[in-house]
Amino acid sequence: MKRWGLPLLVLAALVGLWQLAASTGALADVLGLDPILVPSPAEIARALWENRSLLAENAWVTLQEILFGFLIGFAAGLGFAFLLRPFEALRLAFHPLMVASQAIPILVLAPILVVWFGFGIGPKLAVVALICFFPIAVATADGLRSVDPEATKMMRSLDASRRQLLWRLEAPSALPFTFSGARIAITFAPIAAVFGEWVGADSGLGHLILQDNANLQTARLFAATAVLAAIALALYGLLVLAERRVVTWR
Repeated sequence: MKRWGLPLLVLAALVGLWQLAASTGALADVLGLDPILVPSPAEIARALWENRSLLAENAWVTLQEILFGFLIGFAAGLGFAFLLRPFEALRLAFHPLMVASQAIPILVLAPILVVWFGFGIGPKLAVVALICFFPIAVATADGLRSVDPEATKMMRSLDASRRQLLWRLEAPSALPFTFSGARIAITFAPIAAVFGEWVGADSGLGHLILQDNANLQTARLFAATAVLAAIALALYGLLVLAERRVVTWR
């Protein structure tokens, strides 16, 4: 109860303060904006209900980009970490390049991907996959190296092969690390999908947010943002549940 009760209480208090400040115009005065640009939670909830079909349609597009992009990034990050595990020299050679790749702003990279792959779903998947790849690959690689040396010695004394060491000792040890990286990646995946849609798209929550921003439909803009946040929280929660099911020994 305490785990969920306190956050919900804080959230309710913040929403209540927001409603009071927005409905009285105090928030608009503080920000120096026209009251139409500062919707209250009640107006956002009304926009959610009145535009539920439009929001659901665009949310489905963005959700597909997030899920498929995440799965591609997850598979690539996992494969990369396992592939380099036996080759320490290759890991040391590629690790700085992986870090450097994250220094490239995604807003710079996304237009290049659109030029290469067009305005379809491909560039969005590539952007999401690139964002998800790094935390998963790094976390898994760290997990593979976290094995207790004494356990490795014991396995080798029992004449375990390299493959047996990998699948029976190193892989289980790396699983908690992989899930940690995946939780980080899934929280950034919606942001990456929106960036991809901002560069070039005709549907999706990112596209809808751009349209609403241009047309000053701020209540629906906030509603689309709330849906995006709900997607991120739901996916994060699913990963937490999956970790509890898979990493039972933790």
